[in-house]
Amino acid sequence: MRRNVDDDIPYLLLTPGPLTTSRSVRQAMLRDYCTWDQDYNLLVSEIRSRLVQLASEDAQRYTAVLMQGSGTFAVEATLGSVIPPTGKLLVLANGVYGHRMVEIAERLQIPVVTIEQQETQPADTDRVRQVLDQDSSITHVAMVHCETTTGLLNPAASVGEIVAKAGKTFILDAMSSLGGLEMSMESMQADYLVSSANKCIQGTPGFGFVIANRQKLAATAGWARSLSLDLHGQWQEMEEKGGKWRFTSPTHIVRAFQQALDELDEEGGVAARSVRYLTNQRQLVDGMRKLGFRTFVEDAHQSPIITSFHYPDDPGFSFQEFYEALKKRRFVIYPGKVTGADTFRIGNIGHVFPEDIQQLLLAVREVVDETAS
Repeated sequence: MRRNVDDDIPYLLLTPGPLTTSRSVRQAMLRDYCTWDQDYNLLVSEIRSRLVQLASEDAQRYTAVLMQGSGTFAVEATLGSVIPPTGKLLVLANGVYGHRMVEIAERLQIPVVTIEQQETQPADTDRVRQVLDQDSSITHVAMVHCETTTGLLNPAASVGEIVAKAGKTFILDAMSSLGGLEMSMESMQADYLVSSANKCIQGTPGFGFVIANRQKLAATAGWARSLSLDLHGQWQEMEEKGGKWRFTSPTHIVRAFQQALDELDEEGGVAARSVRYLTNQRQLVDGMRKLGFRTFVEDAHQSPIITSFHYPDDPGFSFQEFYEALKKRRFVIYPGKVTGADTFRIGNIGHVFPEDIQQLLLAVREVVDETAS
């Protein structure tokens, strides 16, 4: 698979999602669907089945639920639906999205314990084990796999093993990793895995989804703290009515997602896509370092999804001017979300290829040279 140079794309999104999609994914949205129509509901059922296959070989043990809204909607639906009224949550927080789960729990009045760590440090498995040993009232553990605040990759499989041995339920935010990194429900020992249409599967924004342990999800009836974000209610509707959503679904986005799944298969599956992402990221880092930029996260903890870079030492550096100069050259990057450091981020997921990264690096060199002159 290679990128087509699309005349209708004014710039390339080097962001963690929404991201640059293929022309064929965008074209898939040109057809209208009725949410009650059997053809559309069969499409939804097919997508649910394919998502389970993407994350596990055990279709009987796991199921998939689609949920309207952004990825955060799906995370909130999960936290607000699968933790019982008497439950207690442990969150591993070393970035914005880990802290967002804490904020969701607090807003929903779910008792929550937080393991706070620096944004450059992966989750400390010893601390997880220690907290679970000390607090038997904890029922659920949640963490972010790839923290897109920085690009840091957390040791989800190791944490999942600890959580399973402790007899707790593991909720994994795999928003920026599912479809881009080889993983499974079994390898992560996850009970709930949350992701979004507009990340590594390379669809468009509009819904998130949860891959869940079927038995555990079935036991959560009546626990939801929201009507529209009732994960069990949505699942039950889709199960009993052949793919129907409870409320109006994003039909065009769903069709685009089906096309994106087809293109993931055509590329060679997650194994091939992960190689492309890794190649993009290594080429990006090597090139940026040659231009004098420093990465924020150590290489040992860096994901191939998105990379944070320190501002250059030049006191006159303006990110906004840097951003606008690159945008004029058709590349859109991302501001930083790090506390205590000035950074910006460059993503390399989506319909982005090594030749695109090479062109980006040429553009960065031009901007750097212009600024220095």
